Amino acid sequence: MSVTGERALVIGLGKSGIAVCEVLRERHWEVLATDEFPERASAAIAHVASLGVTFVPTEKLQQHLRGGELAVLSPGVPPSSRPVSIAWAMGCTVIGEAELAWRFARAPFLAVTGTKGKSTTSALLAHLLRAAGKKTALGGNIGEPLIREVLPDGLEAIVAELSSFQLESIDRFHARVAVLLNISPDHLDRYASMDEYASAKFRIVENSVAGDTLVANRDDERVWRFARTSAAKISVIDYSLVDPSARIAAIDGRIVDTRAGMELAAVADVPLIGRHNLANAMAALGAALAFGVDPTHFPAALRSFAGMKHRLQPVAEIGGVRYVDDSKATNPESAIAALESFAQPVVAIVGGRAKGTAFDALGDALARHARAVLAIGEATTEIEGALAGRVPSERSATMAQAVRRASELAHAGDVVLLSPACASFDMFRSAEHRGDEFIAAVRALAGGDRA
Repeated sequence: MSVTGERALVIGLGKSGIAVCEVLRERHWEVLATDEFPERASAAIAHVASLGVTFVPTEKLQQHLRGGELAVLSPGVPPSSRPVSIAWAMGCTVIGEAELAWRFARAPFLAVTGTKGKSTTSALLAHLLRAAGKKTALGGNIGEPLIREVLPDGLEAIVAELSSFQLESIDRFHARVAVLLNISPDHLDRYASMDEYASAKFRIVENSVAGDTLVANRDDERVWRFARTSAAKISVIDYSLVDPSARIAAIDGRIVDTRAGMELAAVADVPLIGRHNLANAMAALGAALAFGVDPTHFPAALRSFAGMKHRLQPVAEIGGVRYVDDSKATNPESAIAALESFAQPVVAIVGGRAKGTAFDALGDALARHARAVLAIGEATTEIEGALAGRVPSERSATMAQAVRRASELAHAGDVVLLSPACASFDMFRSAEHRGDEFIAAVRALAGGDRA
């Protein structure tokens, strides 16, 4: 892309939108910005204004657009929003921040998507590449805007965690290796159907060409069906926890490349809790193989991986009770996987803002695994309905209250698990903030009589 002389409109002043403004202004672009909720973005508006960005209220966009601008959409802004409609009507090319990052990048992409496990798989994949000596960037939905991460000189690989929202707004984005983990109900407050949601995920290989690779979960029926149709166009590496005929398979305590007849690592080398994380590790190994990493690096690299904060993260053991933070479990499928990771009884803290998904399967999982449930946030009534009286449940007004009550209900040997199955925005700034509040409440317990 041109370094100077361009004009852009940034739609949405969240973290990604701010980063786009900063990067484009550093390159002397003329930048306009808009946000449908300026009252929530006053600090961001002031910051980008200090960079020379002109903020334009949505109702005045038509007066400021010339037509032909590049409009960059933040991931949280739906393509159906009014600013996007105005930009299209005025002749702008509308792309997302991930697409812009790809256009600026000078290294190949390894892109990861799926309903659950994206962040862990992306972080582990970047870790595997770095352990093999490759200078690797990591960004996207994992927390850091991708546009910033792709800029350093000398990069050999860029690992991008991509949500369905980010994939909605790609154009020419191309990944040398794409990873498709799973598809389960999520964000149905934004998508009309599961098919529409899945179609957004499947765009990850929309621009793939011969020589590219899709790493696909053979155990997910929707993913595997899509992968089989993609095999005529690109290479496919499948992985499976249960099918020994998959390319990457778990066999007798070993993770095996069945095509090469070679052990990649021992299952015991994976330091993460839960079989779903074993599947995530297999996906990362398949992607690293597809990128040409020497597999002799894998066992030691796996063992040295520290995991991700707020994803089945052990916090403390107090009075024989383990406290585990899984605040990043923002949909029922992720919370179910967390519950199934423990053989011990669980006292579960669940709830928040529902995302249009049903809680029936979560209710069944809680009935199988939970000693008690503490419900928080807006979805408490729905969660209680899904439990149908099968598990003792109570409502808690705050995270601190939920943790204190969980400590009273748990027995020695139990797990107190925060795995909300919901978005955080009813009570917290983010899933990270929610997890931090859980950690703080647990640490407060540790300073009391039960430490």
